[in-house]
Amino acid sequence: MSKVKYYYDSDTLSYKKIEHKSGRKFGIALIGVAGAFLAGFILLVIYINIPQIETPKEMALKRELQNMQLQYNIVNKKMDQIENVLANVEDRDNNIYRLYFESNPIPEEQRKAGFGGINRYKNLEGYENSKLITETNRRMDILSKQIVVQSKSLDEIAVLAEEKEKLLAAIPAIQPVKNENLKRIASGYGWRSDPFTKVKKFHYGMDFSAPRGTPVYATGDGRVERADNRSTGYGNHIRIDHGYGYTSLYGHLFKYNVRQGQKVKRGDVIGFVGSTGRSEAPHLHYEIFMNEDRINPINFYYGNLSPEEFDQVLIKAQQENQSLD
Repeated sequence: MSKVKYYYDSDTLSYKKIEHKSGRKFGIALIGVAGAFLAGFILLVIYINIPQIETPKEMALKRELQNMQLQYNIVNKKMDQIENVLANVEDRDNNIYRLYFESNPIPEEQRKAGFGGINRYKNLEGYENSKLITETNRRMDILSKQIVVQSKSLDEIAVLAEEKEKLLAAIPAIQPVKNENLKRIASGYGWRSDPFTKVKKFHYGMDFSAPRGTPVYATGDGRVERADNRSTGYGNHIRIDHGYGYTSLYGHLFKYNVRQGQKVKRGDVIGFVGSTGRSEAPHLHYEIFMNEDRINPINFYYGNLSPEEFDQVLIKAQQENQSLD
């Protein structure tokens, strides 16, 4: 029940009831609404223009976000360093290792293949730091792929190196008789006078004149293919299969120091100089076969001769004298 208010009328010396006019009530209500609206507007302007008040949880999340951005920036700097190192390894791989081992370089397209087409980072879009996160993940994926490709390449280089090492050890590369044991180089590869018929005949090897019993050395790693006297003219002889198409032959031996099927290393004593078979005097007849074709042995003494010694051997081997077999 609303309260009734009175006022004192001095003219009539009595209290009269206060009557409220309806228009006045409406005006007061309107003023109240306008005041409330104005107060709300003022508070909104103040709220927008002052720093947002953060809760402890929001402050913790903000710090965590800042730390995440810092960590991503650190990761990107580290990836810059890794990319530089990897680029250097790739360059050496293509231009040194593969060049040395006569292998084709890996194309740039192959090293970075598999990153076109579909958007593999769609699930990372729509966030405040999407660009940073997406770019970091993309670089990480490219680096991972490049490292895998490079790792496989180095595995291949290791295999090539092992094969190269075996090849270099297998190729006949030393003189079969040491210089200190030589009397002379009796004859070289080419047309020579036959000691028995005195007719010019092609001499397919080199003759090393040495005393009977002088050690004969394997000129490269391999397996003894033959050690017998069942080949016309060679007498007691040894054939070593070096692999890679190379075979070496040692003829007119006094005796053997190996047997058929035995594996030998370069520098092993395999026999001793003699004068068996079609021979005029004690010497070693030495031949090299490449894919069953006889080639000049003069090109295979780089393993134990100095340039000066090789020049002397070359001069003597080119003399058109009489062979000893």
